Amino acid sequence: MSDPFSILNISATGLTAQRLRMDVIADNIANVNTTRTPEGGPYRRKIVLFSEIKKDDPDDFISIFEKLRSEELEGGVKVVGITQDRETPLKKVYDPNHPDAGPDGYVNYPNINIVSEMVDMISASRAYEANLQVVGTFRNMSIRAIDILKG
Repeated sequence: MSDPFSILNISATGLTAQRLRMDVIADNIANVNTTRTPEGGPYRRKIVLFSEIKKDDPDDFISIFEKLRSEELEGGVKVVGITQDRETPLKKVYDPNHPDAGPDGYVNYPNINIVSEMVDMISASRAYEANLQVVGTFRNMSIRAIDILKG
């Protein structure tokens, strides 16, 4: 990496990606009891998909932020999509009085496990903090380098 500021660019992509991940997890938690969506059926858990940013990748997060030094970026992470979890089965709860109950009296609830969502939230939060630590370390190193040059 020829540009020392690429460290900040890489951390910025991590911060942006983890922030979006936390937003999606919060959305999942908020919809834990949503049995009816505009698309029909219960809410389905959403998952954020990440991918590595390659040097010549034109679709990175840096382009969102005025393409700041995007030509120097040699790493980082980008969100390639947000998908619904269709593999985990919906929760069936017997409640014949519920307006969304089927003819058998069972209601389909979202496939969200609060414990798993909280573990994912902690993981995303730790990754966010790690990227902040990188930015802080870079800042401290830069200040020390300037002090040496002044000296």
